[in-house]
Amino acid sequence: MLELRPEGLYCPAGDFHIDPSRGVDRAVITHGHSDHARWGSKAYLCSEPSEPILRARLGEDVSVQTLAWGEPIDLNGVRVSLHPAGHIVGSAMVRIEHRGEVWLVTGDYKTEADSTSGAWEPVACHTMITETTFGLPIYRWRPQAEVFGEINEWWAANRSEGRASVLSGYSLGKAQRMLAGVDPSIGPILVHGAVQAMNRACSEAGLVLPPTLSVGDATADDLRRCLVIAPPSALESPWIRRFGEASVAFASGWMAVRGRRRQRNLERGFVLSDHVDWPSLLGAVRACGAERVLTTHGFAEESARWMREAMGLDARPLHDRSGRREEAEDA
Repeated sequence: MLELRPEGLYCPAGDFHIDPSRGVDRAVITHGHSDHARWGSKAYLCSEPSEPILRARLGEDVSVQTLAWGEPIDLNGVRVSLHPAGHIVGSAMVRIEHRGEVWLVTGDYKTEADSTSGAWEPVACHTMITETTFGLPIYRWRPQAEVFGEINEWWAANRSEGRASVLSGYSLGKAQRMLAGVDPSIGPILVHGAVQAMNRACSEAGLVLPPTLSVGDATADDLRRCLVIAPPSALESPWIRRFGEASVAFASGWMAVRGRRRQRNLERGFVLSDHVDWPSLLGAVRACGAERVLTTHGFAEESARWMREAMGLDARPLHDRSGRREEAEDA
């Protein structure tokens, strides 16, 4: 039903692409990260909460059609619907049905619910195309409440020493999840301009976030006790110097790998990912009941081999252009 073309996943019967890498006639978009939602297509289809994010990313004048969760649409005889993926605000899995056969494209997803992305829902299917960004047994996430407890302790300790705490995460998705998860009573929260722009788009999508300050509005006292949410690119720019001897940390699933924090010259690393870990990946495949599984992104070969040998599934990697990255970093 789906085939891999230079532009990305394509449905010949429905004549549409999913998360194409270049402009096409019709693009079905799983979510607003820049490695999934790209400019140049004539028409876009996404979930209702994704619309303000796509317009913020691609321009107000792009042609966007939206669907409510589970609402079906007929595209040239192919029944398409979008279902919560739990990755970031508005992230969707794409269910495709044609002549009694059902395929599911997960996009990026996670099964642990949080207050910013909503709850993932399993979707029964015959064939499942699943991301395997962290598709190895070494990737096992701790409960997010424990991680946010560690972040709050780190921030409070820095505040007592009169140091700013700079916490880096992607401006769309991770930044909002961190804002919603930290304790704002510890001190003021400052955000980088890129995060501020995405906060506005997410607010239009219905997300409620704690109050924040722009760096330009902060007082000298704020800078000695604040938490700063910034994208990774800001850590390598002159912008970071205004916080003096700040404590710098990064929140990512890659912080589970020994040496990653040292490579980035970070004081702390917090293991917090918006993707499925190994147990969640296998659990999601079981919950959807797929007879065939195609793996993509990250550890696709390794995950497919395990599903064949340990789970008895018809599983193989779907080779694409993606590398082993959690998300596309914001420029």
